[in-house]
Amino acid sequence: MPEEDLVDIKFRLYDGSDIGPFRYSAAATVDMLKQRIVSDWPKGKTVIPKAANEVKLINSGKILENNKTVGQCKVPFGEIGGGVIIMHVVVQPSLSKTKSEKKIDDTPKKVACSCSIM
Repeated sequence: MPEEDLVDIKFRLYDGSDIGPFRYSAAATVDMLKQRIVSDWPKGKTVIPKAANEVKLINSGKILENNKTVGQCKVPFGEIGGGVIIMHVVVQPSLSKTKSEKKIDDTPKKVACSCSIM
């Protein structure tokens, strides 16, 4: 594989610590990166993703889609070569868990009129 098809990526976590850098092919998908993040997540963190779908990757202010490749997500910086791309990692727990934890109040609200006639 040609050297220019490989990209060095470091993942910055919420507390400022990093995972990586790792070298990926430009054909690797964002979903593959997320799976690597979940498997290499550091021990002892307060927020821990349980699955790749709980991880969001942000590069240059854009949330990356799972089906995009690393080559498609790479922002051109002119002729600067050999740099490490830093992607920010955000963990969002799945919504189904948080919705089931909330107590839903289905009781109808009583409407009361507080009009005063003088």
